Amino acid sequence: MSDKLWDVYVYGDVNADIIVPGVREVPPYGQEKMIDVIETFVGGGAALFALGTGKLGLRTVFQGKVGADCYGEFIRASMAAVHVDTSFLQISPNQKTGISISFTDSSDRSFLTYMGTNRNVDITEVDMRQAAKARHIHITGYAGKTNHEKYVIILKELKKLNDITVSFDVGWDDSGEWYEGIYDLMPYIDIMFMNETEAVHYARTEDARKAVALFAEKGPLTVGKFGKKGAYAVQNKEAYEAKAFQVEAVDTTGAGDSFNAGFIYGYLTGHTITECLKFGNACGAMSVTKLGGNSGFPLRSELHDFMEGKEEQR
Repeated sequence: MSDKLWDVYVYGDVNADIIVPGVREVPPYGQEKMIDVIETFVGGGAALFALGTGKLGLRTVFQGKVGADCYGEFIRASMAAVHVDTSFLQISPNQKTGISISFTDSSDRSFLTYMGTNRNVDITEVDMRQAAKARHIHITGYAGKTNHEKYVIILKELKKLNDITVSFDVGWDDSGEWYEGIYDLMPYIDIMFMNETEAVHYARTEDARKAVALFAEKGPLTVGKFGKKGAYAVQNKEAYEAKAFQVEAVDTTGAGDSFNAGFIYGYLTGHTITECLKFGNACGAMSVTKLGGNSGFPLRSELHDFMEGKEEQR
């Protein structure tokens, strides 16, 4: 057993996700449309990852910001319910909790988003003294040139800490630039996550597997999340892959973050890379079977039962 205080330290975005399923069009001004369901969940890539690792039994601490409002209280209570430590969840005195309204169905989503407290999320706020008390730190929120230098500084500092590994989810680039300077970060990252679109854009290639291999050449274990096509990873020029688990999708929100949580669970509990990919695929698959980014995410026993059942069907 590790003598560290936490298994996972997570810094990043958190917001309230208001899910409106099955709605393709917002009613025009002056009109009202009655719908069957509106649900509220915790959202934000970093927060969903933290909830996932908490559900899987990893000792997780989350650092982020919420407002002094009902959504902030909802987020704190939701994290506490799955034993995520919210000691570093800050309450802003002058900004409201971020909110994202998601119009979703089984195949796609669109959003209306109010950034709120997420507007002030800044990677330089990671507390190195506290991060050193964790076995692993998960980083999100990279935005190319906008905050590149900050990420270089922080990742260099994290690399100096003893007995800590770092995972990094590249995320979507709103600017469309897909900044090539991202390669500067590679020497300081242990595990890099990217989906198919992110991989081909950043690597400037149409072959997602080739893109994963190109990033892996720079040092990190690089993991490609390819949805229904499964998952693919490369480390030290050796490739690994795992097929996707087939499920009936209800809401794809948070599938990638759920994959990340499952993979890191496997990684920190001593499993092989292929097994980690399977854990990631299973968590991603289970997450899409219910509305919201985490409500379908499994507890540890549910994850293993699901995987055993699916393996028996193959």
